Amino acid sequence: MANTIKVGIIGIGAIGSDHLNRLASTIPNVEVVAVNDVVPGRAQAALDKFGIEAKDYADYHEVINDPEVEAVVITANNEAHFEIVMASLEAEKYTFCEKPLALAADECLKIMELEQSKGRRLLQVGFMRHYAPEYQQLKKIIDSGEIGLPLMADCHHFNQMQPANYDSSRNIVETAIHEMDIMHWLLNDTYKNVKVYLPKATSAVQDPSIHDPQVIVIETTTGINIVLRAFVRCQYGYDIKCDIIGEKGVAELPTVAQVAIRKDARYSTAILTDWKERFITAYDYEFEDFMKRVAAGRPPVGPNAWDGYQAAVTADAALRSIANGGTTEAIELIDAPAFYTAE
Repeated sequence: MANTIKVGIIGIGAIGSDHLNRLASTIPNVEVVAVNDVVPGRAQAALDKFGIEAKDYADYHEVINDPEVEAVVITANNEAHFEIVMASLEAEKYTFCEKPLALAADECLKIMELEQSKGRRLLQVGFMRHYAPEYQQLKKIIDSGEIGLPLMADCHHFNQMQPANYDSSRNIVETAIHEMDIMHWLLNDTYKNVKVYLPKATSAVQDPSIHDPQVIVIETTTGINIVLRAFVRCQYGYDIKCDIIGEKGVAELPTVAQVAIRKDARYSTAILTDWKERFITAYDYEFEDFMKRVAAGRPPVGPNAWDGYQAAVTADAALRSIANGGTTEAIELIDAPAFYTAE
């Protein structure tokens, strides 16, 4: 019989609440035993909503230091990720941190240094697209050579709407960060530079300091050009695109299957509006994989601190491009530690 992994969750907001329910009701051999949220009463309200019995701690350190907790899931505000990850790794707990790993590359370096000092990999970053079957299909086609060498990539990441305080930096570090991560993996390449263009802003934005949409152009070290359009107030739905243009053909990311309706002289299919529904399978698979590794006492094999660092360096450079009026900014990485590249 498989061991039951005791989990503590820090941060019970939108995605934290979703993961709480997922871990308690969907992922096998997992028990949520402790929670924490900075908003008084929010964690307990979520426990009550889903019928979960767990300790509701006032301080996240109590979750980490609870001897019953074997794995810590961090879904707190992005600004808090760094300090909570550091505390969890210092306690040598298995740690799952939602993206971004931290808000700056130098913080990711400190996380890597601490994890390496512990002598084993304990951390996984929540870049769930690695587990999405459609992205795995796309990578298989690219790696097979069926479309020849990749030359260009055309991507977009559209959200239906975001709150008024979702500013230009969040468009980079919370939205475009997904593509900044996944394109490394798909293309098996590193990045050379990035330039951000700011088209005419949507009228859905009232604050003139907020630039939405953004067009992010990344050049890889082998010369592949990646064009990414990030638009978080597109209004029509949640829409993800990723086309890889190769020498011999084009590989397109499959869209989510939706029933087509023929009615009133129209032929239509629905467009999803919720990112949680769009990647529900990927979220399930990433937690199943992570928890199986924890149960076996083995290191996680999903996106790690090095992946989080690469994405953070790219995001930092993109933010510099915006601040400097659209300059081309170099993406400079340290050499990848063998700790993260070894199988």
